[in-house]
Amino acid sequence: MGEGQSNNHGDRDAPVKVGMISLGCAKNLVDGEIMLGRLLRSGVELTADATLADVVIVNTCGFITDAKKESIDSILEVVHAKQNGRVRRLVVAGCMAQAYADDLLREIPEIDAFVGLDELESITAAVRGEIAAHIPDQRGALKVYDHHNPRVLSTGGYAYLKVAEGCNNPCSFCHIPAMRGSFRSRSIDDLLSEAQALESAGVQEIVLIAQDTTRYGEDIGLRHGLRSLIETLLAATSVPWIRFLYAYPATLDEGLFELMAEEDRFLSYLDIPLQHASRPVLKAMKRGGDGHSYRTLIQRARANVEDLALRTTFIVGFPGEGEEEFEELLEFVQALRFDHLGVFTYSWQEENPGSDLGDPVSDEVKIARRDAILEVQQEISMEHNRRLIGRVLPALVTGRLEEMELLLDARLARQAPEIDGRLLINDGSAPAGSLVDVEVTEAHPYDLVGKIVRVIRPGLRDRPRLPVVG
Repeated sequence: MGEGQSNNHGDRDAPVKVGMISLGCAKNLVDGEIMLGRLLRSGVELTADATLADVVIVNTCGFITDAKKESIDSILEVVHAKQNGRVRRLVVAGCMAQAYADDLLREIPEIDAFVGLDELESITAAVRGEIAAHIPDQRGALKVYDHHNPRVLSTGGYAYLKVAEGCNNPCSFCHIPAMRGSFRSRSIDDLLSEAQALESAGVQEIVLIAQDTTRYGEDIGLRHGLRSLIETLLAATSVPWIRFLYAYPATLDEGLFELMAEEDRFLSYLDIPLQHASRPVLKAMKRGGDGHSYRTLIQRARANVEDLALRTTFIVGFPGEGEEEFEELLEFVQALRFDHLGVFTYSWQEENPGSDLGDPVSDEVKIARRDAILEVQQEISMEHNRRLIGRVLPALVTGRLEEMELLLDARLARQAPEIDGRLLINDGSAPAGSLVDVEVTEAHPYDLVGKIVRVIRPGLRDRPRLPVVG
């Protein structure tokens, strides 16, 4: 937080100005949007510039050590602004409020209030100082927030639709179930109502998310739940792009491949976080499958879906990953040639179910292994991107490029928001949120460059960020 202009704290008639720093995953972002929606409905003034805010909400992430450190650093930054008189109140929300509020309050007494994952409706009271810094129930969350909750969209042209909360998977590297609770789905009717509200707000792309999206509906008695949901959204909305993220291999309904092949609006994109390819490592992670079964699954997906874009993520340096296991993973990456790939170094935390495995792989080895995979993937990505030169493909314009305002920032259908590369448009113009046809003219390892051929569906120029009121 920089040295913004000071607030006029003496004007009691002025509305409270609230800013939010939202960290972590898209699921946390949706929670943040719901809190902002409730604040806007209550008459609070929102500001995108936290340096001008009377109250700052830090919506935290507690997934891995680096995420927790980023959250704490952000909290301390607001504490500093508070001590200098630029901020009146500090509210901490998100996963760290759910799991670590007791520790945070002991170490950082300047925190004025916490909002747990089941307490989003209390955000207005927290902002206005009507509740003290109580400790949220430190067990896993239990609630599911439905379409009746207002949201303020913080994204341009697209929106996330959270189809379920929590997770039932026992992965030994992850303590999200301890924070977000057991898996619980929303109903198809509820999700359709929210999707229709998003469409009315001008959203051109809906991204379905959950911790285990492919398990959607299992807990409420739906067979082929995700497929049924997507079929309903295709039939009952006209949103041009629909995609889903986070396919758990064990619960992936291969009927989705047929639906992708049949329906242009259901994007040919599969994000399947495999985590590893060596069976001994996967066993230690408490994950099913192995390199052979994953290879077979991916081959079937590619055989069914023409031009499928495939993304995955891996963890290197997990306990039990020796040179042999790492080489198996590296060979798997070279053979499968993913379009997009992310690599995390294992983050040991005592809260993880597998913490008793220790952390035997050194940080130096972890980083070297991560870099080795990324080096291989960079060449693969460059090869994939070169093949796109000269093709005319639909793209979603997200706005002006922050670094160079003469360029437009956009994404092809094969690029999911925030996690994949981007398309830079250096010829032609269209409002943010527009769907356009773009001819790809240049390829780089992660990004592409292109020119607009035609505007398919213009965005709402004056409404880049819209409240969606339930």
